[in-house]
Amino acid sequence: MRFGLVGTGPWAVRTHGPGLTAADGVELVGVWGRHPEKTAVFAGDLGVPGYDDYAELLESVDAVAFAVPPKVQAAMALEAAAIGKHLLLDKPVADSLDDARAVVEEVADEGIASVVFLTQRFEPPMRRFFAELEETGGWKGGWSRMLAALDRPGNPRADSPWRREQWGSLWDVGPHALSNLSAMLGPIGELTAVGGADGLIHLVLTHESGATSTASITLSAPPAGSSFETGVWGEAGTALLPPRETAPADALRLAAEELVVAAESGESHPVDVAFGTRIVELLASAQEQLSAAR
Repeated sequence: MRFGLVGTGPWAVRTHGPGLTAADGVELVGVWGRHPEKTAVFAGDLGVPGYDDYAELLESVDAVAFAVPPKVQAAMALEAAAIGKHLLLDKPVADSLDDARAVVEEVADEGIASVVFLTQRFEPPMRRFFAELEETGGWKGGWSRMLAALDRPGNPRADSPWRREQWGSLWDVGPHALSNLSAMLGPIGELTAVGGADGLIHLVLTHESGATSTASITLSAPPAGSSFETGVWGEAGTALLPPRETAPADALRLAAEELVVAAESGESHPVDVAFGTRIVELLASAQEQLSAAR
């Protein structure tokens, strides 16, 4: 399947480019970026053409992988979906619920395949862990602590404008917390959001299974205070999400390969744009609650 890559930033360079070139059944045929000079250099490194015209790239591909900010992604994904191109989306699908719903509706209308690259959902050790939890059963609750330090020296995301916005942490690390807790305890039915000091956000989640969980997230943790832990508790004891072992590029490779399978089979992927839009619904609800409480 012929893929085009949209984006030339650090995430595209470190993850999407190598992941797509290594994926079975994928032929990377071009790159489009908002900065022509960067596009030319990146495309040259990958050995593919760089495109100045997004419409021209779309004419050359069957699928598009996105590594751009959510507001940019939503508009470009809608354009691609409208002409039947399969979508490998980054998280979140969009930064507004209306935009996410527009994309999911277009995908359904066109009958195309979609995958949302929520990184840990494409890491084999994490998948084994999620499967073991499901087999064990009896889980009553869980938690996710994602205290990230955007200002950590050398952080490649430090210059990302959308992450610096008021609710940047909600839309950046929030999708991972909600996705992982959904994989561990089942779909989320309700969410309550409470703000803390220095951009800290607490989420209380009620899952359709009856389990409850919490997520504490920020991008403003001091580097020494940065920490991550996700776990569940229940009849079998306590289980913690295992340490990260899979390189992001390898996870992206798997996501691309599974998009090809979904497109060829006609079967929806479990982590598709509909799932991604449900995450956006929860994030939008959290932001509304947080804004109202200010």
